Amino acid sequence: MSKRSQEIVNRLKGLGDSVISDIDAGKNPSLDIRMRALNNVYFDEQSGIIKLGNDQQKRFYFNLGQAKKFLQTLLIAKQIKVLLEQDKPALSIRQLFYTLKHDIPGAGENTFDEQDESDPLIEDVELMVDALREELNLIATPNGVMAGPMVVEDKTGDILDFTKMGSAGGAVPPIVEDDYFRIKEMNADYILVVEKYAVWNLLNQEKFWKKNNCILLTGKGQPARAERRLLARLGEEYDIPIYVFTDMDPWGYYIYSVYKYGSINLAFFSEKAACPRARYLGLSVKDVMNFDMPRSSWIKLNDEDHKRIAEISEYPWFKKDHWQKELADLKKFGYKIEQDALVSKSIEFTANNYLPSKIENRDYFD
Repeated sequence: MSKRSQEIVNRLKGLGDSVISDIDAGKNPSLDIRMRALNNVYFDEQSGIIKLGNDQQKRFYFNLGQAKKFLQTLLIAKQIKVLLEQDKPALSIRQLFYTLKHDIPGAGENTFDEQDESDPLIEDVELMVDALREELNLIATPNGVMAGPMVVEDKTGDILDFTKMGSAGGAVPPIVEDDYFRIKEMNADYILVVEKYAVWNLLNQEKFWKKNNCILLTGKGQPARAERRLLARLGEEYDIPIYVFTDMDPWGYYIYSVYKYGSINLAFFSEKAACPRARYLGLSVKDVMNFDMPRSSWIKLNDEDHKRIAEISEYPWFKKDHWQKELADLKKFGYKIEQDALVSKSIEFTANNYLPSKIENRDYFD
């Protein structure tokens, strides 16, 4: 067992010892749970990260509304302890649900009925022991793929060279911590994160990463935990530029902000998975004229788009002047443009013209 795993096991034991102490003292056994409600989420201007506050609530055993959750929380903590102590293979959160789902003798109930009962309790345990889910030997399914000058040794001892992954690229694994995903070589000049797989795939086929000596990464839309954590690691460990390239719409802008600042729903995860050094490369409203985007590629903003523009305009991390201008310009323009639409100029336009021009001219913003 690694030193980090032993630390987590000790904290899990501490949770159990606390419950036993309550019982020995004749108290109602309880667990302290940090609240993950929106009113306990804030934007830390100094670090540039969305964070979870310190407000807590107690979960009691002798409480009709909380007793089952109390039991479920301890079941999850116990199973995680077993996984770590026995160095078992990492389980998906779905597999953990099935591992723990069974009848409660004499109660006429199951420990868990649906996965949506266990998922939020896993997040509670993450907070209680101050550890990433991935450090608890639990994984969610990642979506990301990447290519570029990086060589990694995985936990099995296999060497992964991301310059030799072919047209499909190399998968971002579900756990990207150093003891699972040890970066042996990384010689890129910068990292380019692409919103959509189809655009990433086109750039990969063009060997954009080779011509420009960069890491080319996509989370296939809204990134999963692994892609966010990997980018955060790269941002912490390597002093090179990081660019995010998305659609010109409020959804694309928000995807950029998730990589850079973190997310509201997973605020507790943001401190370990945000990349404050990331810069927004585009698409942006001024690109429409600067790159003469044909009108046939414009898509009229719908009511949902306008609603989303209004929502993100109020987020503190979008209050910077350049973002307020971008959002106002988008609303005034009245159309959105997908990054896929750059092929309307030519198939090679994105790789040979648009991206090199934006990077060379430092045409990006935070």
